Amino acid sequence: MSKGLPKRSEDYSLWYNELVKRADLAENSAVRGCMVIKPYGYSIWEKMQQQLDKMFKQTGHSNAYFPLFIPKSYLSKEASHVKGFAKECAVVTHYRLKGDESGKGVVVDPEAALEEELIVRPTSETVIWSTYKNWIQSYRDLPLLVNQWANVVRWEMRTRLFLRTAEFLWQEGHTAHETKEEAVEETLRMLDVYAEFAEKFMALPVIKGVKSENERFAGALDTYCIEAMMQDGKALQAGTSHFLGQNFAKAFDVKFATRSGGLDYVWGTSWGVSTRLMGALIMAHSDDNGLVLPPKLAPIQVVIIPIYKSEDELADIRRKAGELNTLFWDHGIATKFDDRDTHKPGWKFAEYELKGVPLRIAIGPRDLKNNTLELARRDTLSKSSVNLGEVDILSHIKDLLDEIQENIYHKAFKFRDEMTTEVDDWEEFTRLLEEKGGFLSAHWDGTPETEELIKEKTKATIRCVPLEGQKEDGSCIYSGKPSRGRVLFAKAY
Repeated sequence: MSKGLPKRSEDYSLWYNELVKRADLAENSAVRGCMVIKPYGYSIWEKMQQQLDKMFKQTGHSNAYFPLFIPKSYLSKEASHVKGFAKECAVVTHYRLKGDESGKGVVVDPEAALEEELIVRPTSETVIWSTYKNWIQSYRDLPLLVNQWANVVRWEMRTRLFLRTAEFLWQEGHTAHETKEEAVEETLRMLDVYAEFAEKFMALPVIKGVKSENERFAGALDTYCIEAMMQDGKALQAGTSHFLGQNFAKAFDVKFATRSGGLDYVWGTSWGVSTRLMGALIMAHSDDNGLVLPPKLAPIQVVIIPIYKSEDELADIRRKAGELNTLFWDHGIATKFDDRDTHKPGWKFAEYELKGVPLRIAIGPRDLKNNTLELARRDTLSKSSVNLGEVDILSHIKDLLDEIQENIYHKAFKFRDEMTTEVDDWEEFTRLLEEKGGFLSAHWDGTPETEELIKEKTKATIRCVPLEGQKEDGSCIYSGKPSRGRVLFAKAY
């Protein structure tokens, strides 16, 4: 299973690609740049969806669905938005095929050109705000808190499973508000939701911050983000929340009758996370043996594997495993009893280690005789034996899963801490980027020109201006001009 898996230290990119395939998460499809998410990979995404959806609804949001196709004219209405996405758009120009005159397959019917081309959605602000114009007339219709689970297409030339594909899955929230203050509050609230999800469920420590003007979402006044550190020292943007101001309301003429009897444009937000989170989950925690999944997102939290020589022994083990399986499932622990006779126990151990199952239980005839179980943790690869007459096995398993979840988080937090460096010298800055990587906390003069020059020379970008960072006067790492505070630079996915 994990034999032959490339070492992270030798070729991190190859290790990642091979792990995604060998762990049965996803594979490249016949359509260039697109992927097939396999059942095991999709079951992890489903757990992410379910938890995030619960958190969205707890904060007052409802789900809806909007069209996949967007009239080209819609994208022209918000200038910076169309500029930001124009190079990534897939365009539908015809609505019919016909048989090739040579008798070989089909061709596009030239008589079936669309009057107006349709864009396959790269994001849904335009089609949603055109709809909101019909939904919003008065302050009584606000706030409007809507989320959509969907697929989007952004035409990518260089793709990597989960991290960057032409088509990917995501959720996108789109809200409308009466005041600027309410919209900003919503933007930050959803940023907090993403950070809570990343840290409590993905076991992924993140830094909350605001993007620079160069890195801002096309059409937003401010873009807030959560940034995470991967094991190769590169950053990954794990989620974004955008304060749109009144830009899209003005572009689509979405006005409302105010409490004072006047008319005003509504204030908007949008926010989203995607299957890129799957990539973050893999790269932040996994090792040379395979996936390491935090229990809260693992499709299988506990796997029970029988060790036997005869059918009689297996029958006895099945009874015990059945009791445990029922007990665990009844208390919300996703459990699997793998009694396949096509593979030996050692092969199964390696398979579930590769797939990142947090806890493995092995039961053999000696365990039945001694009333014991052998437990193996995926995060530490350590084993222990428990006597069922001495411990409450349900409480013990729950505590172990909680401990594994915490341990995975703290390991990632410690790594991020070690990979974050304050630097004030340009030569040291460039050396650290090449030799160590990670987050570099440095002063910046606040100009897009300096930011672009740093990116050209080092391939590092400003990941964010940390929200919890302290104001600190200093000198820009590159230009030497005055700076009002530190920002985080890093090479990134």
